[in-house]
Amino acid sequence: MTDMTIPTVDDLASDVLTHRFDDMFNPPGLTNFLGAVQVDHDIVAVRSVNFPPFGHGDTVTGTLYLDGRLFRSYGRPVHVVWRPDRVDRRTEVDGIRIETTTACPPGVTGVVVDIRVTNTGSATRTMSLGLAVASSVTEQAPWRRSIPPSEPNTLTPVAGAPAVIGRAGQTAARSVQGLDARAARGSTATVSAEAGAPRMLTADLVLSPGETTEIGYVHVLAGSDSAAMDTFDELARDVPLAITDAETVWNRQLEAAFTAGSGEFSGSMPILHTTCEPLRRLYWWGVLGVIWFRRDSAASVLGRTYDTLTPRYWQTTTFIWDYSLSSLVHALLDPEPMRRHIEHWVATDIHTHFGTEWQTGGPVGNWYSVNDYAMTRLVRDYVRFSGDRAFLTHPLAAAGAGEQPLSSHVVQWSEAWKQLRRGSRLADYGEIDNLLECVSTYVHEVASLNAANVWCMRAAAEMVELGGDAAAAQRLRGEAERLVDDVLELYAPGSGFFHARYPDGTLVPVRHCYDFATVGTTIPDDVPPEQRAEMVEFFQRELQTPSWMRALSPYDADATYSLRPDHQWNGAYPAWPADAARALVAMGAGDVALDWLPGLARTANQGPCGQAHFVEEAAAPVNGGAVKSPPQFPYLIDWACSSAGAWAALVIESLFGVSVSLDGTVTATPIVGRLDPQARLSGLVVGGTSYDIAADGSVQVR
Repeated sequence: MTDMTIPTVDDLASDVLTHRFDDMFNPPGLTNFLGAVQVDHDIVAVRSVNFPPFGHGDTVTGTLYLDGRLFRSYGRPVHVVWRPDRVDRRTEVDGIRIETTTACPPGVTGVVVDIRVTNTGSATRTMSLGLAVASSVTEQAPWRRSIPPSEPNTLTPVAGAPAVIGRAGQTAARSVQGLDARAARGSTATVSAEAGAPRMLTADLVLSPGETTEIGYVHVLAGSDSAAMDTFDELARDVPLAITDAETVWNRQLEAAFTAGSGEFSGSMPILHTTCEPLRRLYWWGVLGVIWFRRDSAASVLGRTYDTLTPRYWQTTTFIWDYSLSSLVHALLDPEPMRRHIEHWVATDIHTHFGTEWQTGGPVGNWYSVNDYAMTRLVRDYVRFSGDRAFLTHPLAAAGAGEQPLSSHVVQWSEAWKQLRRGSRLADYGEIDNLLECVSTYVHEVASLNAANVWCMRAAAEMVELGGDAAAAQRLRGEAERLVDDVLELYAPGSGFFHARYPDGTLVPVRHCYDFATVGTTIPDDVPPEQRAEMVEFFQRELQTPSWMRALSPYDADATYSLRPDHQWNGAYPAWPADAARALVAMGAGDVALDWLPGLARTANQGPCGQAHFVEEAAAPVNGGAVKSPPQFPYLIDWACSSAGAWAALVIESLFGVSVSLDGTVTATPIVGRLDPQARLSGLVVGGTSYDIAADGSVQVR
């Protein structure tokens, strides 16, 4: 560690990740806050090169050939290390060592790969290095599909340069790919005349024993020939400098995230001081996993935004649910974009979509039943940490309705469940696509969101009471109290899990973590002690694993329905372990959570949280950490997911026990002292006042 309080890119580097050919490996991604790129199962190749409005789809390009033979055909292992600013890859084949560094240079819509080739043999080697390139660039807005857009391109050589240009047929979009100035001598760029053959950039190398040579590959997207060529020429002049620039910018972002008034963010995260490595690792993991999704694109109608999945799926879409799972980090780190998103989502009909697309602001997808809970949580976290209590009285108009104070919208969200009742006191949240998507029995009346309705009414009561409406607050709290018993009727006595109730009254047992975590974090004090103990025992028995957890128990009858590991038996979505640990603390089983942390911290060894990680039985761990699940069918898992902020919330609100009320009062009831009696948080900014929180529960104004 170079700094034990504020991380650098070196501190956040992954372990060495090794794969061969097409192992179940999710290749790392990169971003420069304009778009994203993913490296491929290769030593040079990249894919998903997308910088909205310029989409390249999921096209793979820059695939390596050695002396005319496809590198992947050798079956050699490739060793990969991710950092926020770069991906390093290395391999050896037939007396040649190849090392590459891939980066997204700051401020440009492109990617560079620095290629270092070393002759490890005892004789001079003459060899040809070829890169098979493809182009599918297009220009489009909005992006409303899971895969970014693309279209067929024509590729032609660039006169006087070892490069090819791809031109879209329907738009002015351009893609330029080529070799850098170091490779210009003795290099050629060719476009095969044979239909369907790969377009190949080639460089002829002569290496003495022990000699190393370097070549750069550059790929840029733009809206015209001149713009694409200008950017290409700039990067091709000095690829190593572009890589250094990426490191400089990323280190600046990381420092700024923990520095109030940095100018890079509208807020800041508190600094964690601890000698406990697992605690530090999980906290940094949570913060990093939100920063990585920041987008500062001129194509955004919302200004700064935060994507949800990347680098392969749903670019330009912000899911309300996922944003809310990182709500605390957004409220502390970047409250200004958070307020804009809340205002924007109020103006849409949140009961008709799961998120919005930032190039147009338009809705994307079907209704997610969690939206009322998610929006209530976002408003509450924004107001209590920012201190912007006037926001609750700010007039906003929902879709098709007149203006009313934000607090009135919150009250409506908290009571929207009443319109979903179908013969019982509980809300019926519909079918599979409204809920967990890959658990077929988790439908209709579920314990999680009905428990969340209790929490939402109590949160709404707190807001209207702050505004002076004591009668409305009393009514909401009374409704919440009466609803608790109806929620607990779904519990399967003695089991630790809940039923889903179907429209005909059938109770179907569902052993899913979302009930455990959501009931445990929204109404823990309403659950009888015996039931809390049973829930904890169920979690330990059927869901918890050494370094991760199962979303669904393998004893559940629906465990055969899907292999998508974010919500099934073979893995879990990245917020579920963090939220499960928060539930453990809230239900009085903090020691179970603390004992679990070292294993969970081992999973923070592969870059930001994946959309899902496999449990140990489904795939071998990486150095003791639960491995990221792969993107291909039937898993369909992206490399990173923005709900990572749940881990920072676990550290701040559960382990340090920080409680911030709407009026700005800060208290703490920590359990972190068992890990590190000297641990503390410094610079927790609430309403413009900075606090230090110690492991003994003391709260000091700085």
